[in-house]
Amino acid sequence: MRLQYDLAIYNCQRFGTYEALVYEDPQLAEPRRYTNVEIAREAVQLAAGLRALGIETGDRVMVMIPNCPEVIISYQAIARAGAIVIPVLPLLKPPEVQYIAQNSGARLLITSPLLLPLHGTTLAQVPALEQIVCVGDLATAGPLGSLPEGRPQVHTYQDVLARGAEYADYYLSDLPGINLTPDDTAVILYTSGTTGRPKGVMLSHRNLVANAVSGRGVGGDEDPSAAESQGETHLAILPLAHAFGLVASNVAYLNGARIVMLPRFDTTAVFSAIERYRVSGFAGVPAMFVALLHSPDADRYDTSSLQYCVSGSAPLPVAVLEAFEQKFGCRILEGYGLSEATAALTGHNREMPRKPGSVGKPLPGVEIRIVDENDQDVPVGEVGEIIARGPNVMQQYYNLPEETAAAMRNGWLHTGDMGRMDEDGYIYVVERKKDLIIRGGFNIYPRDVEEVLNRHPAVIESAVVGIPSERMGEEVKAFVVTREPVDAEALKAFCREYLANYKTPSEIEFVDSLPRNLVGKIDKKELRRRYVQQPS
Repeated sequence: MRLQYDLAIYNCQRFGTYEALVYEDPQLAEPRRYTNVEIAREAVQLAAGLRALGIETGDRVMVMIPNCPEVIISYQAIARAGAIVIPVLPLLKPPEVQYIAQNSGARLLITSPLLLPLHGTTLAQVPALEQIVCVGDLATAGPLGSLPEGRPQVHTYQDVLARGAEYADYYLSDLPGINLTPDDTAVILYTSGTTGRPKGVMLSHRNLVANAVSGRGVGGDEDPSAAESQGETHLAILPLAHAFGLVASNVAYLNGARIVMLPRFDTTAVFSAIERYRVSGFAGVPAMFVALLHSPDADRYDTSSLQYCVSGSAPLPVAVLEAFEQKFGCRILEGYGLSEATAALTGHNREMPRKPGSVGKPLPGVEIRIVDENDQDVPVGEVGEIIARGPNVMQQYYNLPEETAAAMRNGWLHTGDMGRMDEDGYIYVVERKKDLIIRGGFNIYPRDVEEVLNRHPAVIESAVVGIPSERMGEEVKAFVVTREPVDAEALKAFCREYLANYKTPSEIEFVDSLPRNLVGKIDKKELRRRYVQQPS
């Protein structure tokens, strides 16, 4: 497999025709069902339709739709057309979407008619954006008067499909005139922008294929985990516009699994789908596992089919992992990665021994080192910055040579994450470099404190940040969500049983919920903005 859409060709050739996708939407009377061949044929039709609209090799095409079959089909179609996918989270605000459109130079947007009224005015101001393709009934978009007449030109998804109907039989081959190489750019993923303006992470076809192949199981092609997945049913609840969701869908092509897709995460819908379709596994972020664990609906459904789940995107508290596994009788396989590594750097397969708090071992073909500020390896077990290299590491940031040079020093991706490696090669992620707290010269990793707080029976979840202190430089402050009343001093005393005094929070504030970004990570930047008084 050389190219991103070769994953779908491989799937059709390896597994034959089977039901590959079930889309469950409460607004639909019946689920929408697709075989793998139907998906591939529709994708190649759409690809030919996009070419008929003037999309050429190397053009950028944005996709901004809530999870639905057309997202998967569009991604595959754009790659088959020789163009570059720009995934965009539908929850972004108009200025954020406008920035991505302008920065990427996208020529076409595939979106929902429900989003068009919200973004039409700002998108009309992007000179390069010439055309919009709407998935669904255009009548639901309301008046399109906010778009200048003829710019961008609006098409329906079905009309574009019809333009490429004669090419449906090309689903096992390249379209005429398409001649891509593995090193051509396939996707530009825009980061969440927690450290400034979003950066476009340029990922090649080689990056995507390599991460899918290694992500199917830490043991690669011979991994028994991969073989066991054939014929299984997995739940798709991650946003497909996020790196984690993207790689999870690519892995499904390789494993021959059936996917049950939900338009959004909802605990009741998740439990219902697990029971109805006998779901064996799903990938999620920690916030999802917390919500499912504490949902009052959990005991109303038969979830005994669950065998394993994959957690990533943010650290999963050990207390949540253990409680979830006990309640649902399945294993959670934690992994670690970032957009700049096509989502995944480490992980577990189902056969590996696990160690509490570990994110597993490097994926096949991935090298990881733990280094100090001079890029020198630190001793085994000591904390340093996680750096990596491998076939899944990005090409560069789009039009940002200085940021690229800073992130890719000496051929290694510098993740900005702090971690350690044990004698068996297991990786432990400690904290983001920027979230490190330095109190009186001592380094404090917020995750260490959060892990202790989350073990208290009254605590649902917590987040720890540094707050300014004239005397110590910084102090430790914890924000805590509880399931029952608990005294702050009691929590501090609990922390002191397991932590050095200097790591114990000096302040604890109880909150109803923790702010999260669009993919469910606790947003510490927003937490600081809301609650922490910065020095003037």
